[in-house]
Amino acid sequence: MHIYVDADACPVKEEALKVAARHGIPVSYVANSWMRLPEGELVHRVIVAEGADAADDWIAERAVAGDIVVTQDIPLAARCLAAGARVIDKTGKPFTQAGIGMALAMRDLNRHLRETGESRGFNASFTPRDRSRFLEALEQAVQDIRRRGA
Repeated sequence: MHIYVDADACPVKEEALKVAARHGIPVSYVANSWMRLPEGELVHRVIVAEGADAADDWIAERAVAGDIVVTQDIPLAARCLAAGARVIDKTGKPFTQAGIGMALAMRDLNRHLRETGESRGFNASFTPRDRSRFLEALEQAVQDIRRRGA
């Protein structure tokens, strides 16, 4: 088991390490540039070449069944789900095979609405409750994988 964190603009880096450390799971923080990250024996800092999808590609090439990926990126989530990994967003919401098609469609629709000026694309603020839900979801994913396998 391995936890991969799409670290660019991820507000739950510390929480991911907290769960990983509790269970002795290695965690890779993948980003396009250097950033301040949690430290520890289980931490792998990965800086990928510049490019729009370089971090996503690095994660997608490695994530397999039994791994957990933390990302907001819906196309990356789809790729990791296809490989059998579990995927959780920053608020603890799991991406699933059943819902990824709709998530991709909504992403495309929202992008179109922003491009045409129909929507300004405001994002909801990240709350302490979101942080708590993320911790609960990541802990549950680890326990599920350990109990049942991927």
